[in-house]
Amino acid sequence: MRLSQYILPTQKEDPSDAQVSSHRLMIRAGLIRKEAAGMYAYLPAGLRALRKVTAIVKEEMDKAGAMECLMPELTSADLWKESGRWESMGPEMFRIRDRNSMEYALGPTHEEAFTALVRSVVSSYKDLPVNVYQINTKFRDEIRPRFGVIRSKEFIMKDAYSFDVDQNGLDLSYDKMASAYRAIFDRCGLETIPVQADSGTMGGSASEEFMVASEVGEETLLICRECGYSANQEKAGFKREDNVAGEVAELREVHTPNIKTIDDLAAFFKCEKKVFLKTIVFVADGEAVVAVVTGDRDINETKLKSFLGAAELEQADDKTVESVTGSAVGFAGPVNCDAKRIVFDYGVAQVQGAITGANKTDYHFAGVHPGRDFVISEEADIVEAIDGDLCPECGKPMITRKGIEVGHIFKLGKKYTESMKVNVLDNNGKAVVPLMGCYGIGVTRTLAAVIEQHHDEKGLIWPKAVAPFDVHLVGIGKSEGEKAAIDEVYTALLSDGLEVLYDDRKLSPGVKFADADLLGLPVRITCGKSYFQDGELEIKIRKTGEQLTVKPDVLAKKIREIIAGLDRE
Repeated sequence: MRLSQYILPTQKEDPSDAQVSSHRLMIRAGLIRKEAAGMYAYLPAGLRALRKVTAIVKEEMDKAGAMECLMPELTSADLWKESGRWESMGPEMFRIRDRNSMEYALGPTHEEAFTALVRSVVSSYKDLPVNVYQINTKFRDEIRPRFGVIRSKEFIMKDAYSFDVDQNGLDLSYDKMASAYRAIFDRCGLETIPVQADSGTMGGSASEEFMVASEVGEETLLICRECGYSANQEKAGFKREDNVAGEVAELREVHTPNIKTIDDLAAFFKCEKKVFLKTIVFVADGEAVVAVVTGDRDINETKLKSFLGAAELEQADDKTVESVTGSAVGFAGPVNCDAKRIVFDYGVAQVQGAITGANKTDYHFAGVHPGRDFVISEEADIVEAIDGDLCPECGKPMITRKGIEVGHIFKLGKKYTESMKVNVLDNNGKAVVPLMGCYGIGVTRTLAAVIEQHHDEKGLIWPKAVAPFDVHLVGIGKSEGEKAAIDEVYTALLSDGLEVLYDDRKLSPGVKFADADLLGLPVRITCGKSYFQDGELEIKIRKTGEQLTVKPDVLAKKIREIIAGLDRE
């Protein structure tokens, strides 16, 4: 492709709204252009790279035995109502009506649609297992789109769904997809960290995320370097230490006028945060629930929501807090609390002589003892694991890292097949409900993650497998004869099957080299003065910066050797 005839609008300056490297470089290298908040157009070079990622995903899915389909992006509300998710998906789902007032959703995901499809074509255990997938556009009304294509309103996703007769079959399908995902990300040049994760609105019994470590990642990962345990902070557990906080004391009421926060209380009582019992009121599916944790910990709302089995969970407003506790916000506590349901974190039982709200405005209790002053009726892990916490498997300290989620797999079980009344006959002629798995990859996000991991201060450094082109040919010739000679090199490379971007623009060498570094194709070939004088072409490997010269008759062979070497690294 001749660059003089190609749309590649590179720019020197970073876009003002770009916060992450992938967004900044995709704009500067002319891969994408912003259409509106959370919506991007892919320009020719960006689309070529995106299609390379898509091809890898498709090849590995096909190899794993999944069958490609293409579903409507517009899905009927009736399907969502069958599964019970029409309301629980929340405001992120685009809901629309047609001229006949029929309701639809722009699909944020396609569990319902694929379940209905499979329901219509299977009837016997002989028809299973089935694994179907698509690579299609998804829509989510993000409240705050950010980081370019990493979190956008419109994106391309690969979603697959397996259907099996029994648990053993589901386990096999799940493991097969996990292996396929590892192969996909490896081929794309991505280093991923598979972590245990919460299933969220998707539901199901098991869930694993594939994360790319990144300082700008929105997810926090807990990782044990000793045994390899890894989990998203939403899911991560940790081993509780046996030491008991605080000292035995008598219960007493203390006047604490307008002192509400843990920091202010710690200063007032001159003690550590871990001896406080933090009490927060939530509303779960319309019912008030009180959660109690130690003052040095943050409540993990995902864990609490999962423990409660709630579809929706939010912190209660001031009016609700006052009706539950009888006091203003900031003075709630478990002593003499009349809430119908109180959930305690495991760490609460380890505190003695604790300090907590007295359910009385401007007052706290000191010398509080679990068991003596209140009963722990429900206990669970409802706090966030943090850096330095002990691994739940081996007991060694864990570290935290930020990550970007590029893939997520779930064991959904009967969540959708049961609610949508999918049945097949087993080998005894008895109707059984198939078990389902769900497997998603953010294709556009994967492309951005590749860029997050592969760039330097000059620009992109594409892994060969997903690079828009193999070679960036920079022509530096003035006379018509020199230009014709460069054209011959270009034609020879194309004839050898290489994908070549030929910079034949009438610009200075410096501008051309800067653009070549910015776009970051694996190999740059310079056809200029040394070629016209000595018959040698200059090669530069973008990843290593290594430079060498070759004769035209061995150029294509040498390029292929270099590319093959990059693939092996």
